[in-house]
Amino acid sequence: MLPPLVFPLLVAAVNVVAVDPLVDVDYAKYFGTARPGGVTDWLGIRYAAPPLGELRFAAPQDPLPEEGVQVANQHGLICLRTPGDPTVNTTSEDCLFLDVYAPSAANASSKLPVYFFIQGGGFAENSNPNYNGTGLIEASGMNIVVVNFNYRVGPFGFLASQEVAEGGSLNNGLKDQRKAMEWVQNYISRFGGDPDHVVMGGESAGAASVTYHLTAYGGRNDGLFQAAAAESQSFATMFTVEQSQWQFNNLVLRAGCAGAEDTLACLRNLTVAELQTVNIQTPFPGAQYAPLYMYGPTIDGDLIPDYTYRLFEQGKFVRVPSIFGDDTNEGTIFVYNTTNTIGESDTFLQAQFPYITRAQLAKINILYPVTNDTFPAAPNAGKYWRQCSNAYGEIRYICPGVYISGVLVQAGVTDSWNYHYNVEDPQQTAEGYGVRHTVETNAIWGPQYVTGTPPASYNTTNAGVVPVMQGYWTSFIRTFNPNTYRYNGSAEWGTWGEQGYQRLLIQGNGTLMETVPADQQGRCAYLSSIAVELRQ
Repeated sequence: MLPPLVFPLLVAAVNVVAVDPLVDVDYAKYFGTARPGGVTDWLGIRYAAPPLGELRFAAPQDPLPEEGVQVANQHGLICLRTPGDPTVNTTSEDCLFLDVYAPSAANASSKLPVYFFIQGGGFAENSNPNYNGTGLIEASGMNIVVVNFNYRVGPFGFLASQEVAEGGSLNNGLKDQRKAMEWVQNYISRFGGDPDHVVMGGESAGAASVTYHLTAYGGRNDGLFQAAAAESQSFATMFTVEQSQWQFNNLVLRAGCAGAEDTLACLRNLTVAELQTVNIQTPFPGAQYAPLYMYGPTIDGDLIPDYTYRLFEQGKFVRVPSIFGDDTNEGTIFVYNTTNTIGESDTFLQAQFPYITRAQLAKINILYPVTNDTFPAAPNAGKYWRQCSNAYGEIRYICPGVYISGVLVQAGVTDSWNYHYNVEDPQQTAEGYGVRHTVETNAIWGPQYVTGTPPASYNTTNAGVVPVMQGYWTSFIRTFNPNTYRYNGSAEWGTWGEQGYQRLLIQGNGTLMETVPADQQGRCAYLSSIAVELRQ
């Protein structure tokens, strides 16, 4: 709450900008910050009640009323991650916050297009927290509003078992996301945004979330978004509630709750430190070691009625203009760079996709032969690092995007665009990672507006790709078409097309349309044919 002597000074400052930074969202009043460049931001807005106590493992609830004026000048703490560290002070179980960025000249009648961004992190962490929407707003000519937010991950967001289904709620991380989208519907107009013009975006697990919301409730359209833009959509193994029981049982054992009459209540009564101490990754049944990401959305027969591949195949998805796409070397940051034998490669793939069969692995080994052209300055790389990276990158990321782009066109969504991002950063190429997973986020948001350390070249030799990507993205946000306001000199981005397999190639020296290579088409055709067997 504001000190009584400070509030009059802030109220006086309202008169120097076109939009009132003090916004009433019914349950609270939030005072944002009008920046000198013409963008106002409101940071750390609660969009749901703190998920504490009995609300641990429960669906998100409406935010609680707050007295006085809340100074919205600090990001909320991000959600607890898996594996857990009880000593980290940047995370909290009380983490359901969002940020809003809007042109200061906007008002409640502006009805500006809204970009609603879902961050990634493998459903194990919030890996893109607190991205600053200023760069996108400036690139749009001050014509959009940007929203990003935190959502629960790991067991806090995706613990599944019969006990959780009966005494709590399943897929709470996705329900958090929908709660935030509902908040946008209720309140974004007060910040200058149009609730009837929302583009749902995301990268990696955030892009996976885009596909889950497209297929939610079997493709039921709740009017929460009107277009979608997914970067490196991630298709992991999915389990039913029954198949997820082992996760709950193992957590109960590690937490010392096995003897409790009500094991779910026992888990709820643990302190955060106690729970985080035992919040680790464990192998999927049948696998030899833990996967990269253990928790994730569960087939619950409701929000998620089936495997994502099958829902798209059956046409059970919301039909909206859509962008899907990937980076050239999607798998390199995930596969262990010491992978040196075909056995190590197959074991890695089986750890991520435990239902994969020996016959399928044998076929994959033929489709992805060992390559001796390891990345230039990675002399200690294992012989099969690139082979396994290529396979994993296409199984989990690239081929699902290729598949969805085609399905959209077949379903009558002619506004279906796909991209291949191939902008090489010298250092990352030298380190062996190539054009790594989700590196394009630095160009879309602008390297100075992301958290973490962007590749140095995005401020030097690759700086030219930033306005190109921002031109496509902000044009799509504004008009549901990436070409309307694309950057001068960039290629017209053609749709996937009736003939299919047409995508935009983005490189350091420019953009052009390309046809997906025939060999990649063949590999993706096979991987899509076994996707349901892999439980994707």
